[in-house]
Amino acid sequence: MSLKNLTILFFLTPLLFSFQSANQTFIPLGIVAPIEKDSLISASGFKLFGESVGRMISPSLSEEKIKQNLKLIENAKSQLYMCNVMFPGQMKIAGPDVQEQVVLNYADRLFSRAKLAKIKVIVLGSGAARRLPDHYDINKATADFVSLSKKIAAIAKKYNVKIALENLQSKETNFLTSVKSAADVVRRVNHPNFKLNADIFHMRREGELPQSIIDAKDLLIHCEIAEDKERTLPGIMGDDFRPYLQALRTAKYKGPIFVEAGSNYSPAQMAFCHQYLTKQIEEVYTK
Repeated sequence: MSLKNLTILFFLTPLLFSFQSANQTFIPLGIVAPIEKDSLISASGFKLFGESVGRMISPSLSEEKIKQNLKLIENAKSQLYMCNVMFPGQMKIAGPDVQEQVVLNYADRLFSRAKLAKIKVIVLGSGAARRLPDHYDINKATADFVSLSKKIAAIAKKYNVKIALENLQSKETNFLTSVKSAADVVRRVNHPNFKLNADIFHMRREGELPQSIIDAKDLLIHCEIAEDKERTLPGIMGDDFRPYLQALRTAKYKGPIFVEAGSNYSPAQMAFCHQYLTKQIEEVYTK
């Protein structure tokens, strides 16, 4: 859909998005976008947004930079709810090259800064950090990762931060490429501060059915979404997310859905995205 058509839809057809329950929020919506776009995020209708660990709260950032970021976060019009890319690619968290104490020291420093920033959730995707060598024993990798994750979760509890383990597509990593496999790890970790992020974009790329969301309903604290073909904002290509949204409803999911697409979009496109996704959610939740 062209920018011109999006603009026309946004400004000239408000009745298209007159919902039955205009004052009711079924699922909070957020978007992953640079904090510099805070005004645009808020104007588009998103009350929550996400940033990257590396830009906001990484242990590698200087104290002065952290102070600057904390001020930006405090003054933001929308709430910085989560950060993603928990571990840098060179810091291995799975496989034979994990330096456990390095990882745990990093996690402690990271979560202490997350607490200062009042960030609720850290998404554990980090595809490069968890990529395994070819032909590596998957059972050993999983057992070792569960053991490490229990220790990371204990640190997260100390700072009242929750970790959301993310399923990734096989183009990004070769370890935990489905909600089902990520949910198995979360169950084995069995810790209140280590839960599950169901990324619908990655699910659709991997051909994983919505039933996996229902099967993991007791573990879900976070959900992410984008259109399938080019990882565009919902509404750009017109993708139908309703089967996955229905699974969230069946699972009685109460957490947010975060749009995680590119960030080079116009104000009209971002506003249309919020309205488009809201419409599909309300269609599912009011039928």
